[in-house]
Amino acid sequence: MEQASLELTVGPVAHGGWCVARHEGRVVFVRHALPGERVVAEVTEETSRFLRADAVRVIEASPDRVVPPCPYAGPGLCGGCDWQHATLEAQRRLKADVVAEQLRRLAGIEREVVVEEVPGAKDGLGWRTRVQFAALSDGRLGLRRHRSHEIQPIDACLIAHPEVEAVGAESHDWPGARAVEVIASSGGERAVVVTPRHRRPVAVPDLDAPAAVLLDEGKGRTAARRGSGVLHERVGEREFRVAGSGFWQVHPGAAETLLDAVLAYAAPEPGEWALDLYCGAGLFAAGLAEAVGPEGAVFGLESEAAAVRDARANLRDLPQARIERGRVEDALDRYQIERADLVVVDPPRAGLGRDVVSRVAALEPSRVVYVSCDPATLARDLAWLAERGYPLADLRAFDAFPMTHHVECVALLVRAGQP
Repeated sequence: MEQASLELTVGPVAHGGWCVARHEGRVVFVRHALPGERVVAEVTEETSRFLRADAVRVIEASPDRVVPPCPYAGPGLCGGCDWQHATLEAQRRLKADVVAEQLRRLAGIEREVVVEEVPGAKDGLGWRTRVQFAALSDGRLGLRRHRSHEIQPIDACLIAHPEVEAVGAESHDWPGARAVEVIASSGGERAVVVTPRHRRPVAVPDLDAPAAVLLDEGKGRTAARRGSGVLHERVGEREFRVAGSGFWQVHPGAAETLLDAVLAYAAPEPGEWALDLYCGAGLFAAGLAEAVGPEGAVFGLESEAAAVRDARANLRDLPQARIERGRVEDALDRYQIERADLVVVDPPRAGLGRDVVSRVAALEPSRVVYVSCDPATLARDLAWLAERGYPLADLRAFDAFPMTHHVECVALLVRAGQP
């Protein structure tokens, strides 16, 4: 497609780091712009229904616009950050508008949303404790450009945690690597997970700071080449082990913030029977198990084998907690789970889906706490839960991914007819 330039008046924010404009009756999704601005945008994609474009020149700027702190944030460059050109306060308002719009459009819920700051990200930078770099064929590292397989070489990532940057991965070449993930845990360990290119041997350079080195063998398995690769994360008084590149919140303040929000909504009582679906390394299951006590029970379900091993190790001192491996879609039936007092769900970005919503509602819990990293699938599932007698009672949103369009939500659903 021949690249075209358009002069646009930018309208409201849209999900995914875009703003909406119109040109000759067609919708144009624009990046690197802010609502209310007048910009010159270059078209990057055309479909029968809409255009995508990058704002390459600002004619009339929003008062919320700032100079992006990172030299790689801009049209045609790194696609990791969406809102570096906006103040942090404006970023949170934009995310709140997106959550509210998705709730209204997909679930028919009118609700004012406030996106709360998560402690541990001064100026919105230096927070990402897990960064996956892509490798060029010559071994240089970079990050993917937006909606592209192309790689933008970088010298440093400003949203990466200082302990990630201490490894110096970007300043070295990684011959034979396809990707390099650098992880820094709150327990003080560092790890580098290397994914080889076409099973070629990878030359691991001398790193600037000590780190375990693991080889990604595919299908969620890693093999330690140097060090154990087992990381430890501390939340309150409890320590969690997370092996290899297993899932953990990437913002240093997110795990504790989300745990507090989940427990406040779930309000688990001694003796209750709780489910933690998509339980990962057992963060929420641990909090629930401590609250329900020895007279209660927690059943955690997770599909990733490594995460199940981590969760079982993390909860070994809580005999009332049981962790099993399986897909939520069929494992609840396999383990004959027929009831629960409360259910916590933290699904992947795709959300629960209609079948899991129906299965959760059939358990007849008094309350469901839904943790989501995608407001669109959250809103869709909230509509289905409401149809099954679980309307939205409350919702909080958290800025767990500053400078990006991502936002974390925690929703409380209470069975209809309960006081």
